[in-house]
Amino acid sequence: METLPLGFRLKDQSCLVVGGGEIAARKVSLLVRAGARVTLVAPEVLTSLREQVKASGGNVQERRYLSEDLDHQTLVVAATDDQELNAEVSRACQQRRIPVNVVDSPALCTVIFPAIVDRSPILIGISSNGVSPVLARMLRGKIESTIPAAYGRLASLLGEFRAQAKQAFPDTSARRAFWEEQLQGPMPDMVFSGREQDARRHLQQALANPGQKPSGEVYLVGAGPGDPDLLTFKALRLMQQADVIVYDRLVSEPILDLCRRDAERIYVGKARADHAVPQEGINALLVRLAQEGKRVCRLKGGDPFIFGRGGEEIEELAEARIPFQVVPGITAASGCAAYAGIPLTHRNYAQSVRFVTGHLKDGTPDLPWEELVHPNQTLVLYMGLISLGPIREQLLAHGLPAATPVAMISKGTTAQQQVITGTLADIVEKLAGQPLPAPTLIIVGEVVKLREQLNWFSHD
Repeated sequence: METLPLGFRLKDQSCLVVGGGEIAARKVSLLVRAGARVTLVAPEVLTSLREQVKASGGNVQERRYLSEDLDHQTLVVAATDDQELNAEVSRACQQRRIPVNVVDSPALCTVIFPAIVDRSPILIGISSNGVSPVLARMLRGKIESTIPAAYGRLASLLGEFRAQAKQAFPDTSARRAFWEEQLQGPMPDMVFSGREQDARRHLQQALANPGQKPSGEVYLVGAGPGDPDLLTFKALRLMQQADVIVYDRLVSEPILDLCRRDAERIYVGKARADHAVPQEGINALLVRLAQEGKRVCRLKGGDPFIFGRGGEEIEELAEARIPFQVVPGITAASGCAAYAGIPLTHRNYAQSVRFVTGHLKDGTPDLPWEELVHPNQTLVLYMGLISLGPIREQLLAHGLPAATPVAMISKGTTAQQQVITGTLADIVEKLAGQPLPAPTLIIVGEVVKLREQLNWFSHD
């Protein structure tokens, strides 16, 4: 370890920046955010930089650097394109034992500016010791994408209760155990989902009743059509903190692998005429698990509210007064169509798109066929594989031309994706010659023609 990362408190401290260009502007921005009083010295200064320094209460000197500029400075930054001047500033600072940063010259620095993930009051610094600033910035980007901005609000909330916790738990180990329990419970997610008042009440109750059993919660999470890369950050976070995973048959194995390793897993999958657990049983299961104080992730393929019966589940939870969150997922229509190279709408072919379920009760087509037959509309049928024959006959009978293009996408967005295209006239016969496994999505409409043109980028 060549440098020791330290937090430098600069609020109301005098800091000197030598240089007036873009690089100096980036450093000034950081210093101003930290509350420093900036003095800027350079013969030429960008107008926007001059205004920023003055707006922050700093001082701009449009002239060459003088050694006296170092007087009474807490930190100095040399950000010019004159290497001799940068070296001169560095030598003078080191002689006076003033911390100095010379941009793009690690050997001349006594302090390094890290790439910063700002979740104030939480700050994360990533430094390559000046060896590769670009790599440090790339790592910052990866961390930025996995740590919600709300972590700052969480830290501030915890700070409000620090004195109370110290009084309730004078022993350091007991106090640490209390905070660990709170941070692994439902309270952080209350903050992340915008329910800070609930989180505040939760902490107040926990401090007033240290032995109280935690309350449970249900996360209704859309897992998307199969590719784990399509999960939202929020979905992934909740999957990794749940005590129990309740999942259906449309949730792919790679997605399940991203769930918390030690979580209990309960399969409640439903296939055609084969329900592992009936819907009423799933509803009751979610209520029971939450009442036991568990955090339950109800993981559903696609989006919970698009043919996922998510509305029925949250009705039951609301009636039982169980807290819940709903996390949308990419529905099969969007995911499968995109991976197959088929746009669902296109101004030359379709100005609307209609989602319907092809899962027909008692084998009888019971859909508003007149509404579905439209020349400028894309029709997407979920769960229509078994009922393809009756669906085709009804569409033809209600006036959709036999030449209308059709695409069938099996296991869309996964490595096992298969696509068959044809027309209403021949798609049933094509399927007979090349059977597809469920789940299979059906797209009917002129947009299917574009697959041939756009398929160069598709995933199948």
